[in-house]
Amino acid sequence: MSFPSLARGTAKSPVTNIMFLKTHKTASSTVFNVLLRFAEKHNLSVALPEGEHFHLGYPWLFLARYVEGSEQQRRFNIMCNHLRFNPPEVQKVMPEDTFYFSILRNPVFQLESSFIYYKSYVPAFQAARNLSAFLASPWTYYNRSASLNNAYARNNMWFDFGFDNNAWPEDGYVRARIAAVERHFQLVLIAEYFDESMVLLSHVLHWTLDDVAYFKLNSRSQSSVTSLTPQDQERAKRWCALDWHLYQYFNRTFWARIHTELGPRRLRNQVALLQERRHQLTDLCVQDGAPKKQSQIKDLQLKPYQSGEADILGYNLRLGLDNATLQLCQRMVMPELQY
Repeated sequence: MSFPSLARGTAKSPVTNIMFLKTHKTASSTVFNVLLRFAEKHNLSVALPEGEHFHLGYPWLFLARYVEGSEQQRRFNIMCNHLRFNPPEVQKVMPEDTFYFSILRNPVFQLESSFIYYKSYVPAFQAARNLSAFLASPWTYYNRSASLNNAYARNNMWFDFGFDNNAWPEDGYVRARIAAVERHFQLVLIAEYFDESMVLLSHVLHWTLDDVAYFKLNSRSQSSVTSLTPQDQERAKRWCALDWHLYQYFNRTFWARIHTELGPRRLRNQVALLQERRHQLTDLCVQDGAPKKQSQIKDLQLKPYQSGEADILGYNLRLGLDNATLQLCQRMVMPELQY
């Protein structure tokens, strides 16, 4: 079953030159999977990391030489691996008509996810007993000059956009940087409204709903999610004030754009169609109809990378699928590193 395009007028060709700024712990791995499947379907070139790397130079500012094949001054259709945004260098490997977009998440929950996922990797997190202890006295643990890896511990999304994650959140500075994001990015999605984000993305790119159908990837089991008190949530907003300003601003623009370009009725209809398609694909592809903990995943090719104290979920596929269906299902559940 396929869905009609959401584009205004079916004659419009799908957008194929795309730069996705893959922010951390924001459902960006699921978007990454959507983009790679689209690239395969349309035989598009992807700007992959050079050598054995799986990031494009992160956490250093991006340089064109971090891309495999960039020495031939190639241009690529799709760029979607983690990088720290550096516009002049990105423009060296992407076409002039590239569509730029990214995704943000409420920084309270983005920080909670980062703490669990990067607990053993980030110096600021290592000595803290838990996130509540960290937020009660962050400067006890955080040293801004200790390591770039500490960027995961404070205003990480701001950092991913190429800005100083330790800057003072003064109004003029914040407004200027947000204006810079708007100049470079035609769309910023919101992780808390992921289905709505996929509907808007398909509309803007002139893709079909099938193109943005997805399974959640790189998500954690509920047992590894920490429930934060209201006090800790307020502390997280203050500690990540730059991210909080960024998120609030683009949450507003996201809904304003949906209202202008889709409207409530059309949005509800398209979200319902997308959810129906996901249910169909789950029934078709997924054994028991639900994601599994790492210990329960049978196919090593489909086992996601485990990090920190997180239990990253994956999928077992149904047995007896025909070759075409198996290929479709494998691509939809394939973890980032394997893909």
